[in-house]
Amino acid sequence: MAMMLLDGKRVSEAFKDAAKKWIEENNLVHKIRLDVIQIGNEAASNTYIRNKQKACDYVGINMVVHHFDYGVQERDVAKLITKLNCDDAVNGIFLQMPVPEHLDVDYLIDCISPTKDVDGLTIINQGLLAMGDNGGLKPCTPTGVTGLIALYDIDVDGANCVVVGRSNMVGSPLATMLTQKNATVTLCHSHTKNLKEVCKSADILVCAIGKPKFFTRDYVKDGAVVIDVGINKDENNKLCGDVDFDDVCDVAGAITPVPGGIGPMTISALIHNCIGAWKTQQGDDCDY
Repeated sequence: MAMMLLDGKRVSEAFKDAAKKWIEENNLVHKIRLDVIQIGNEAASNTYIRNKQKACDYVGINMVVHHFDYGVQERDVAKLITKLNCDDAVNGIFLQMPVPEHLDVDYLIDCISPTKDVDGLTIINQGLLAMGDNGGLKPCTPTGVTGLIALYDIDVDGANCVVVGRSNMVGSPLATMLTQKNATVTLCHSHTKNLKEVCKSADILVCAIGKPKFFTRDYVKDGAVVIDVGINKDENNKLCGDVDFDDVCDVAGAITPVPGGIGPMTISALIHNCIGAWKTQQGDDCDY
């Protein structure tokens, strides 16, 4: 059986077309507002923000970027977040990662109102997710992963899923979301013993550790679905994932590329959360 490429870029473009149509039909062009906070001037963050801006411009969401210098004091960032929380014109607040080490990122995230937390990372939204309550906003990357799996009709129910990487942004919430879809989930990390053997047992393998081309064919069961969340630079300074795509593609039954896989789906999930946040704040029950 030929390997299936899980084309997140194509799926994301279709989603953005649908979101653009919905926003236009509901006379909401530039009336939904996303505020992004960037601290410092990291090249990768600049790229991510440009991609968000492009997507928001396309669908008709008003995106405003607030930029702080690297040495900003924590209280100044928190003060801005409080101001945005109180501004009814602002529907979503997104803190661009990473932030400088002298700042407490968990504290800053939890300053964001849960109803405006479009990255789904506040304690309240993470707690709602853990409890199986669909009323909160869910983290963007895990939502992008599960969305892509669903749109390609990959059966999660009863599947053996291995997630490598336990961050609060990706691995841990994704493990929860897959469990809630009746998968049997193993969450691996740097202390996991016999990692290759564990990975090779997976029907669905999710790689999210931030190490370029770490996962080779030795980690992948024949016919497995491989989801590559990593975004790295290889020895030639080209974008690559955590998976050695060329080595794995003739073993996997399905695989996401980097770029063009989970990255675009993450941005689509952000758009979805912005619209969902607006609906919640308006008490709106129109279909979306």
